[in-house]
Amino acid sequence: MNDASQGSLFVRAYRQMMERMKTRLEELEQAEKAALPHLNASIEHAAEKAVELGELSREEALLIRSYLQRDFEDAGRYLATTGRDLRTWLRFDLELLEDRLLDFFQRGVDQSRLELLAFEAPLARTEEERYHSGEITGPGTLQCEQCGECVAFYAPAAIGPCLACGKTSFLRLTDEP
Repeated sequence: MNDASQGSLFVRAYRQMMERMKTRLEELEQAEKAALPHLNASIEHAAEKAVELGELSREEALLIRSYLQRDFEDAGRYLATTGRDLRTWLRFDLELLEDRLLDFFQRGVDQSRLELLAFEAPLARTEEERYHSGEITGPGTLQCEQCGECVAFYAPAAIGPCLACGKTSFLRLTDEP
């Protein structure tokens, strides 16, 4: 499988796993106070389902699962520490997103879930918070660590090298320092 077809497969898998998580999260809405364990269980369930259905190997599902966890944790830290809304985390108008994708992200990072994340996640940027070429990301704006070039993602997509400098490491761009 070449890199382009694998990237397309991973983008489709990311979207499918997001849909499965959305369904699972809707079932778990009554358990808001125990949000973090339920969110992690939802991500795990979506990954297991992808393996069970033969859509991905176990290793591929674990990789996509890690991308989903990273994106939710990043959004959670931002919302919990800044008090701002999802619009500023994404850095573009939410009207550009499909309604169900917006709903999915809002459910995944609602305030009761974020309170637990805020206590567990350190505020300093770590290697886990970096986004790298070849990974899949959800909607938002990433900034090249080398040259500062920004790239906006309006839907789940594979991250490519920086178009300005060719480097491969990015951070999610927010309005906060």
